[in-house]
Amino acid sequence: MIQIELRPEIEARLAADAQGRGVEMSAYVESLLELAVATRPAPRLRTRKEMEAFFEAMAANSERIPQLPDEAFTRESFYQDHD
Repeated sequence: MIQIELRPEIEARLAADAQGRGVEMSAYVESLLELAVATRPAPRLRTRKEMEAFFEAMAANSERIPQLPDEAFTRESFYQDHD
C-alpha cells in the first residue's frame, strides 16, 4: 500500500472528478495511476555496444577540456554570487 500527501487543490479536484463519475476517490485515483503506468512506454535497455559508443562519444576530444583546480568545485565557488 502506498500513501501520498496531495496539495489541497489537487485533492479537491480529484474528489470532484470522482464524485462526478460516481466512484470513490480512492478507486478513481487508483484507476488514474494504473492508466498512467499501463500507457507509459517500457524503458529500452541499451546494448553493450550502444553504451560503449555513448561513452566513446562523451570522451571524444576530452583532452581539450581545461583542467580546473579543486577550488573550482567548492560550494562557495558555485554560490559566490548569491547571498
